[in-house]
This record gives sequence, C-alpha cells and structure tokens, in this order.
Amino acid sequence: MPTAVVTDTAAYLTPEQISEYNITVLPITVILGDKQYKETEELDLQTFYDYLKNEKELPTTAQVSMGQIEEAYDRLVSEGYDHIISIHLSSGITSFMDNLRMFCKDYDKATIYPFDSLVASAGEADLALLAGSMVKEGKDPETIVKQMEVMRSTRDVYFAVDDLKHLMRTGRLSNRSAVIGNLLNIKPLLTFDPEGKIIAIDKERTMKRCLKKMIEELDKYQTEHDFKIHATVIDANNESTATNWVNELHEKFPHIRVTRSQLGPAISVHTGEKTMGILWEQDWKELK
Repeated sequence: MPTAVVTDTAAYLTPEQISEYNITVLPITVILGDKQYKETEELDLQTFYDYLKNEKELPTTAQVSMGQIEEAYDRLVSEGYDHIISIHLSSGITSFMDNLRMFCKDYDKATIYPFDSLVASAGEADLALLAGSMVKEGKDPETIVKQMEVMRSTRDVYFAVDDLKHLMRTGRLSNRSAVIGNLLNIKPLLTFDPEGKIIAIDKERTMKRCLKKMIEELDKYQTEHDFKIHATVIDANNESTATNWVNELHEKFPHIRVTRSQLGPAISVHTGEKTMGILWEQDWKELK
C-alpha cells in the first residue's frame, strides 16, 4: 500500500525537507502584470518584492489547476503509489479544496485523501512533514490522516501585517471592519478561525507590542497542555525582526522547539511585505 504525500508551494517547505520526506510540491502561480510565474521555480523573492514596491498594478495569484493535480496524481500512480495524501492551502481563503474534493470523486486510479490544512505556510508544512515522516515509518494512510487531524486541532497562529490593503484588496480578510486599523496606523493582530478564514482579533501600535501579545498567548497555551510544543516564527522578507523573535522565544520558552519559516510570493500577495507571525501546535515529531 505505497502512500505518496502531495502539497503546494504555500507550505514553503525547504528543498531538504522535500527530499528527505519525498513530498510532491505543486506550484501556485503568481501573476506580476502581464507575466506569470510558477512559485519557487521561476520567481525569486527579490524580484517579487521589488515589483511589490515599485509597480502600481498589484500582483495576483492563480491556484493550482485540476490539470496540474491530475498530472501529478497520474505520475505518482505510474510510480506505484495507490494512496495519495494531498494537503493544501486553507479552504477559508481559496476555493481550491472544494475543487479538489469534486475532482477526487471521479478520480479512480488511486485512493486520494484530500486534507484541508485550514491555514497556510508553516501549519501546512508541518502537516506534510508529519505525513511524510509517518509514510517513511510504514504507517497506513488512515492512521496518518487521524494524526494529522490531532495536530491540526492543537494549532494556534497569530500574525500581524504592516498594511491591511493587500488583505482587503484580495478579499482574504473576513471581518472587514478591521480596516480601521489601517486608518489609524495600527498593526492589526490576525488569526485563522476554525473554518480557516482570516480574521482580525486585536490591534497594536507596533510589531513589538504584537510580539508581546503573541508571547502572552503562547505562555498561556503551554500551561494548558502537557505535550511537546513546536513554534514557528514566520516572516515576509523581515530577516532581522524574525531573528530577534526567534531569539526571544528561545529565551522565554527553553522547552519549546522553535523554528523559522518565510512567506513567499503566493501568500505575500495577500499579506504584503514585513508581515510577522508565530504558529504553534503539538510537535509533529512527537505525533509520528
């Protein structure tokens, strides 16, 4: 019962992770003016952020097509896989998962397990890493999906954007009244709700205050749970701030595993540059 793991570039897995856990990654398309790029394959971060700063026409994205999905699944079937766990960007911010579920009803060459991450970036990546590690250990797909559901249920994520205009323009912010933060030069504190939609939950004056609020939430979280926690600092082209946040988490939470992840073009189209966030959950290394 060979099982394959598939995800998309919104997970921002490293080449080393992709190789170690044999994960198939499908590229989201990023559109800059009249040019289209497959994320990670054709578009480097510097080119994207230069465009974001200098061009009036804002970038957009196109989700993975069902043609890409079918091609990837067919290739995996030809390689001997008869079960495919397919983990993707939250259904709360894209229609992709709905389209995938419809496609899977008619795809009969393998058993497909479409899995809604209900998030993006590191949360999606950790699900793929958990699945990939369990496949390596010979676990069956039903057991893997159950453990993925367990980890997803333990997740918290908070992030702050420098400017709300990107989320407002692309329709990814559910409670639109939060635009007041933009008018007052306030950093809105955002999260994903249980349906995977982005909502504003608080407002702070600075990124430093946002970090303080996130640390308070993480401290509360660790007192309420007795499992090992993995926290990821996530940034959109904000290297120095991300390094400082990682160091602060290491200092305040020595028993929590802390890693870093970047937001690339497909997500930064919606959040803008300099976005900062922290995601935490039960450590996938404990669940495998």
